[in-house]
Amino acid sequence: MSHVIEEKRYRARTTTSLVASILVGLTLLIAGSGKAFGFGEMPGQTMKFIGAVLPDALLTPEVAYFIGDIFFPYIIPWTELSLGMLLLLRVWPRLMAVLCLPLVAAFMANNSWLIAQGKTKFSACECFGIWEELFGTLTPLQALGVDIGLFLLALIITFVQPGGFLASPSWLTRLGQKLRPQYD
Repeated sequence: MSHVIEEKRYRARTTTSLVASILVGLTLLIAGSGKAFGFGEMPGQTMKFIGAVLPDALLTPEVAYFIGDIFFPYIIPWTELSLGMLLLLRVWPRLMAVLCLPLVAAFMANNSWLIAQGKTKFSACECFGIWEELFGTLTPLQALGVDIGLFLLALIITFVQPGGFLASPSWLTRLGQKLRPQYD
């Protein structure tokens, strides 16, 4: 009887983690692709947020150039794309979820700051890049709600996913075994 209960728990944990991985992965994939296809665009409100939270001593012209011209327009979108793809493929889901936590926390901080500035100053979060032209924008409050949801889903993946921290999905393990040369 306990074997049946354990099997049900394992299945429930796997299903819960799978659904959370799909939701986080798709959101990051959409957001990252929208920003990446924008080819180097960066929301001005993000740079204003950085200017407001970083001390002037740290925000040198070189740091501002790196943040504004490299980090946000290129590194962040490709990070979102990579994390989203790996979560959808279920490659090391716990590790990918843990890596999502600081990224989503930064998005939450940015959206909280936008909300604190008032509705008239920043009416849209510009979270999804070019996809916003097709599907519309989110307000900073709506984006914060999405970010909180993503953070909670990443925590669910981290704590509910069965297996070890770096456990590979069975399809990846089988693929590795097929590609490994056999020495008999």
